[in-house]
Amino acid sequence: MKRIVILLLTLVLCVPAFCAQPEDDDKQQRVLVALATIIDGDTVPTFEMMEVTIYGRRIYPTARKQRKYDKLTRNVQKMYPIALEVKAILVETYLYMQTLQDDKAREEHLEKVEKGVWDQYYPIMRRCTLSQGKLLIKLIDRECNQTSYDLIKAFIGGFKAKFYQTFAALFGASLKKEYDPEHDEEDAMIEEIIWMIDNDML
Repeated sequence: MKRIVILLLTLVLCVPAFCAQPEDDDKQQRVLVALATIIDGDTVPTFEMMEVTIYGRRIYPTARKQRKYDKLTRNVQKMYPIALEVKAILVETYLYMQTLQDDKAREEHLEKVEKGVWDQYYPIMRRCTLSQGKLLIKLIDRECNQTSYDLIKAFIGGFKAKFYQTFAALFGASLKKEYDPEHDEEDAMIEEIIWMIDNDML
């Protein structure tokens, strides 16, 4: 099947070049030069194609591993939209703060944002499990390229960042947790799941 697809692509790309004839003999004929490979005596044009990565839902041989993966999938589906919302709020807040003239106005605005975020997301986070909370910390790092700790420190100060970090540590979590799909197996699975979500496969 792969050979058929490659052959069709080759024909689509090459036929216009090889079959095109000049309308006027006096006009200079355009020539397409392509690499070629000789297969069984036939000269076949070859083109280097971009690498395409395709993911699909993982199937595990044991029910325990499958349940763990399915749980992770559900958690990503629930927490990923929240991470995107957090990113949007941070970007909007940062851009608006650039328009404010003094520190007092910035502090007042940050207090309003903090209260608004608390009122909106506290009821949602109360219904989340500890594993979902830890996942959200990773996803925020993925979307913002900064840990939750660094973001809190940058926006509302180091004291509150340390306070929230201490509070998270009581539950075995860390706001300094980074997202690393290249070296962490679970993060690699999360990246696959996000890819499927973004491509309407979940």
